[in-house]
Amino acid sequence: MSSAQHSVSHAEGPSENALRHDVAMVTRLLNSQKILEYSGHVSARLPGGTTFLVQPQDKSRADVAPDDLMVLDLDGKILSGIPGVKPPSEIFLHCEIYRARQDVHSVAHFHHDATNVFTLVEDVPLLPFKNHAIRWKSGIPVHPDPAHVDTPERGRGIAATLGAHHALQIRAHGQIVTAETVRGVFIDAVHLVENAEAAYRAAAIGKVKPLTEEEIASFAHSFRREHHIRKLWKYYAGGVIRDGLFPESWNAAV
Repeated sequence: MSSAQHSVSHAEGPSENALRHDVAMVTRLLNSQKILEYSGHVSARLPGGTTFLVQPQDKSRADVAPDDLMVLDLDGKILSGIPGVKPPSEIFLHCEIYRARQDVHSVAHFHHDATNVFTLVEDVPLLPFKNHAIRWKSGIPVHPDPAHVDTPERGRGIAATLGAHHALQIRAHGQIVTAETVRGVFIDAVHLVENAEAAYRAAAIGKVKPLTEEEIASFAHSFRREHHIRKLWKYYAGGVIRDGLFPESWNAAV
């Protein structure tokens, strides 16, 4: 299936099989980009809206396969998966974001140090500095509690901090990115990290200048998000398929 066909299937509602392959691919891709690495997780809301897919707690992010994924409900109850295998310890951030935000169909949580630096300093928030960071023009809130999100109460706190935004930082901990598709959450994670790294480097040579409202509006006028996701997915997925990170058949799953 072509990337255009895949986009159509998402518009109609992707199948569980397609979502399993997308979550596995995105997990491996984020790991290959040094964004996910040994910790973190990617999930996808399943058709019906009240269940989701996520990888097991102890499975290497470099080796996650479609059949490894577990199905949980919004209370964190395991509905299917390999017997005896546990979900991620911070499963409740996924549960409560999906419960609060019907527009979110994929969530990624990771711990990127250069990005999280912006939660460790005063008066230098992570704002849109690069053009594709207009995704976060409404802001990237910082959740004040650095604890693991390992209870429903802490998950609800995360969802409250996220509000209507598309990403947040957990102080001294990590990041959460949300999107309308699994492939969209991958592209957004890449751009979130790019934006933070660019701002970090800029701060080393002078006072940083985030995008103005006028600059954001100018770029947004010509930006086509679905086209951009397809373009970057073709670039990143195509490269790792050639390198053998996962088979081409995963990219064509329906």
